[in-house]
Amino acid sequence: QLQLVESGGGLVQPGGSLRLSCAASGFTLGYYAIGWFRQAPGEEREGVSCISSSGGTNYADSVKGRFTISRDNSKNMAYLQMNSLKPEDTAVYYCKSPFGNWGQGTQVTVSA
Repeated sequence: QLQLVESGGGLVQPGGSLRLSCAASGFTLGYYAIGWFRQAPGEEREGVSCISSSGGTNYADSVKGRFTISRDNSKNMAYLQMNSLKPEDTAVYYCKSPFGNWGQGTQVTVSA
C-alpha cells in the first residue's frame, strides 16, 4: 500500500531551522520525483520544492536560498531542510508522491 508519512514539524522562533522528513512506502522512491507542498490557514496549497529521480531540484522563489530538498534512496526518504525560517513559512507541510498521493502533513509554526 502506497503511503507517505511526514514528520519533523514543530514550533520554532523566526530565524530558526527545522528538518522535515517524508517516509515513503509501497513504492521505490528513488525511481521518481517527489515534491514538498505547504498550506497556510485560509490559503491554497502551494508547491515549495521538488527533487527529480536524478537529484535535480527546484524551489519556490519564496524559499530559495533558505530551504534545501534532499533524498536518501537507500532509506526511501525525502527531506526538507528549512533554515532562516520566517513567520510566513507557517503552514502544514506535505509531501506528494508521483502518483498523486499525499501524506497527512506536519505542522510548522514560526513564531516568537
